[in-house]
Amino acid sequence: MPAPTEEDASLWRHRPFRLYLLGEATSVAGSSVSSVALPYLAVVELHASTGEVALLTFLAQLPNVLFALHAGALADRRRKRPLMICGDLVCVAVLATLPLSAAFGTLSLYQLMGVAFIQATAAVVHDAAAISYLPSLLDRSLIQKGNSRIGAVFSVAATAGSTAGAFLVGVLGAARAVTADALSFAVSAWCIANIPLTESPPNRRPGQTLADIREGLRYVFTDPTLRTLTLTNAVISFALGMMNTVWALYLLRELRFGSTTFGAVMAVAACGSFAGALLAPRLTRAFGPGSMMLTALVLLPVTQLPLLLAAPGRGWQLMIAAALVVQLFCASAVGTTQRSIRQVITDEHIQARMQAVSTWLTAGSRPLAAAVTGAIGLLWGVWWALFVGTLFLIAPPVLLLRSPVRSLTAMPRSAPGLTPTTGEATT
Repeated sequence: MPAPTEEDASLWRHRPFRLYLLGEATSVAGSSVSSVALPYLAVVELHASTGEVALLTFLAQLPNVLFALHAGALADRRRKRPLMICGDLVCVAVLATLPLSAAFGTLSLYQLMGVAFIQATAAVVHDAAAISYLPSLLDRSLIQKGNSRIGAVFSVAATAGSTAGAFLVGVLGAARAVTADALSFAVSAWCIANIPLTESPPNRRPGQTLADIREGLRYVFTDPTLRTLTLTNAVISFALGMMNTVWALYLLRELRFGSTTFGAVMAVAACGSFAGALLAPRLTRAFGPGSMMLTALVLLPVTQLPLLLAAPGRGWQLMIAAALVVQLFCASAVGTTQRSIRQVITDEHIQARMQAVSTWLTAGSRPLAAAVTGAIGLLWGVWWALFVGTLFLIAPPVLLLRSPVRSLTAMPRSAPGLTPTTGEATT
């Protein structure tokens, strides 16, 4: 059954949603621990070369490209909770091999690469089911509020996990620190298993995976709203992927940020992501989703100007920190809103495949963005790579402006077939 409506219930009193959010946020925090521990383990303890580190990163990103569409088809064909639990348990098992192997002195870089690939593959299956499970967990009038809470809690969990990861690596060592990530997936599996809702089996025939994938692609790209929001998300991911590839290098080397200043900027920036996710529902009620997203997307390239114009010095450091807060605020508000719209207007039977198309495009753009950035950086320098990434940020507001999404004046509440101009406002 869906959650009660906004008028008679709070999301925080909705036990299935609380368990879902607790499980997902715990695994986000654990993954943030590993985002610190695994590179340290590869570089410092296993003495990986630059090429080997690049290969490790590539293998961790590859499953999204290879398996996202298949995972979406699988999640629309099966019950979603067993897939989420299975993905979590596979992550527990493979991550646990790292501290065990380190304890016996048998840990190798090849094992680390294998673990990264398998864990990322299991996470693709889990995420395809988890994202598409939310519309069956909550009433559609609560989808944006649910995504808002999820985005805000995830930003806190990621920051806390990264901080804890640095502490655990220093105290326990990188291999033992990964145990925290394994435990986080165990907590996630327990939370999902204890959600007190019965999930109906999908009414779909087996053995048609490729046909299901084609149907999902066709569904997204023939609907003007889904097509616009999906492509906008992919272009933003590509642009930010370009800039994130060399952003730290530019700040630390070219603008001479100290390690303390760099860490402080990252911590302050996380506040922007938290606030953007939390305030997205209020902003969409006040200004309408179309106007809000368009304004936020216009601001994204503007927030890059302090970085492109900066010189070493405290004043520029403060301006870059403020710009990054605004950038992450806008990106988070847009991300929360566009995901909510896509979930509300998509048929129940194709939710996972719709989400998988977005995952496939956004995740698939990141390795390409890194390669393009590397080539530009080698040929012309890091500043030009950041400049080209900023130019790509001009495309999303143009896409939105040329689509019916710009006229969406209220969050849709209806199921499939809704056109943007006929949505009703949430209360």
